[in-house]
Amino acid sequence: MIRRILKFGDPILREKCTEVTEFDKDLGKLLDDMYDTMKKADGIGLAAPQVGVLKRVVVIDTGKGRMELVNPVITAFWGRQFEAEGCLSFVGKRGIVKRPMHVRVTAQDRFGRTVKYRGKELLARAFCHEIDHLNGILYEDKVIKWVEDEEQK
Repeated sequence: MIRRILKFGDPILREKCTEVTEFDKDLGKLLDDMYDTMKKADGIGLAAPQVGVLKRVVVIDTGKGRMELVNPVITAFWGRQFEAEGCLSFVGKRGIVKRPMHVRVTAQDRFGRTVKYRGKELLARAFCHEIDHLNGILYEDKVIKWVEDEEQK
């Protein structure tokens, strides 16, 4: 099911999410819906609060396959990069954000099993961006400089 993506200004986007403690069919449905919603919106990441659910759940696909992260935690990061980011909750806006070049993340899958990921460049940015959403932090809080979106030209 495609869910409605909350837009900038919705107070839910500023809320901190709670940890997932039940790994059941409802969680599986949320993950499936989030992935379908993200793909339909042509995104590479989506966090649960963006669809109005205050749970620590993220889906990401940077072109290398679907990743589902439940209760994700960044365990290490190093290096730095300054790249333009967008957000499905901020349609048509892009900004340069400083992020780590490399990130390690520990999370759980839809069944509660521990999973570990390493990301660099775009994937590192996606991990950071989506995990920020779970803490009520929006990328606009970290934008160094706004840039013109190619679609607006």
